[in-house]
Amino acid sequence: MASPLLNFAFSGRSDFTSSHQSRGFADMSLYVARRFGLIATLVVAVGACSLESSAGPQAQVENAASTMAAPTQVPTAPATVGTLNGRALPDFATLVEQVGPAVVNVSVLEKAHRVRNQSSDSDSDSSDDPIQEFFRRFGMPAPDQGQGGRRGYEVPQRMGEGSGFIVSPDGYILTNAHVVADADDVSVRMTDRREYTAKVIGIDRRTDVAVLKIEARNLPVVRIGDPAKLRAGEWVLAIGSPFSFENSVTAGIVSAVGRPMPGEDGLVQFIQTDVAVNPGNSGGPLFNLSGEVVGINSQIYSRSGGYMGISFAIPIDVANNVRTQLVSTGKVTRGRIGVQIQEVNAQLADSFQLDRPRGALVSQVIEGGPAEKAGVKPGDVILSVDGKTVERSTQLPAVISAVKPGNDVKVEVWRDHGSKLLTVRVDEFKEEVQKVSNQQQQEPAKADKLGLSVRPLAPEERKSASTQGYLLVEDVDGPAAQAGVRPGDVILGVNGKVVKSIAELRSATANGSKTVAILLERDGNQLFLPIRVS
Repeated sequence: MASPLLNFAFSGRSDFTSSHQSRGFADMSLYVARRFGLIATLVVAVGACSLESSAGPQAQVENAASTMAAPTQVPTAPATVGTLNGRALPDFATLVEQVGPAVVNVSVLEKAHRVRNQSSDSDSDSSDDPIQEFFRRFGMPAPDQGQGGRRGYEVPQRMGEGSGFIVSPDGYILTNAHVVADADDVSVRMTDRREYTAKVIGIDRRTDVAVLKIEARNLPVVRIGDPAKLRAGEWVLAIGSPFSFENSVTAGIVSAVGRPMPGEDGLVQFIQTDVAVNPGNSGGPLFNLSGEVVGINSQIYSRSGGYMGISFAIPIDVANNVRTQLVSTGKVTRGRIGVQIQEVNAQLADSFQLDRPRGALVSQVIEGGPAEKAGVKPGDVILSVDGKTVERSTQLPAVISAVKPGNDVKVEVWRDHGSKLLTVRVDEFKEEVQKVSNQQQQEPAKADKLGLSVRPLAPEERKSASTQGYLLVEDVDGPAAQAGVRPGDVILGVNGKVVKSIAELRSATANGSKTVAILLERDGNQLFLPIRVS
């Protein structure tokens, strides 16, 4: 069982409520408490909070073209220093000499401030109140709460450290959002010990990317690589400030690419490595052997709060897209098509007669959204977008979100045992849609019937429930129960076809297929469940 984690990020939300906690994920900006006593001890566990940095259009926008300027020193592939089993070993020392000057230490300060609690009959406390969240979760009286009073308390001055890297000669810097979010003062220290006060141009919490700006010229910069060319097994190198040890270098290999995080929305497909990354490495660059930045070190998987052999980096193309938008407009916009999707497993692939599990299965189409207008239907399996293959459902949100709202995309779907090409005009991303269903499905057992007991819904029941379905599941047994069907589910269709009566249901499930995919409505959401039959 995973131990509670230390989360060293500055966050406007209590870290105990973060989805990272239950998974064992921790951000890596180094947190240093400067006060003593109970509160200062507890904030190490629950994180810190302060005013969120905002960004508006910047006067330096005319310099945006310089952000991709060539570095003052162009790194080349490192020379070899020896061989192992007949294979050449890379010369990391030369590589570090070439790219190291563009890596910086980022220090942040949150000034002491007083947190004012809301009235005692409120269900939630102030959004910048991590200590209150801690006490509430563990059933302990909070400071200054006493016998029913909530007068608030002082949050001491807090400091933190992370890493970053220079992407333009005129002083634009990339780092993690959780390093600088809510900080009052941000400073940047170069490898030659020059220090600058940094301005937060903008942050994007959804991708954990932040852009800083320092007033300087002719700075050393990194080269931007192509993370799409990364392969599992490649050497990579990280430079950062773990535990305040500045300019520390660690190396390892790419463990996997396109790695989604459980519970996330899929906007970032992480690069997984075994490079040693610890608190303070957050925001630092991940280099390939050509001296190009391919990612931003962001998270680790840990049961102790420290490195355990698994670390994750944000692909640099994702970060660059965020940077360009923050510098030019002060905000980040993303595309959406208005669908709810789920993973295609072996049983669903068999029921839709796909050659193998692949693509993103559309379980629900948002009414009035771009997908509905383009003719996308529940039961379609999205195979590609503008020629980009969608192998897993978790890839689709990242592909669609990268499209500028208002642009058209060609979406290839699998329908009625064949592929079909649709043109969808992408709309602006909304929080309540374009999410991946995390339905955990059990392995269906083989049986000679589905085990469903259903009844038709009366017209007034359909109207009251605001459902498009006609059949209500009253009892389940056998394969249907093992597949996850529950009493109270409303049956909408089978294998992509609408069923409106018990006779149609029986006909649709008696076609000789080994697996049938039943589309259900549950708690206002739609999902497909594969049921194995004989």
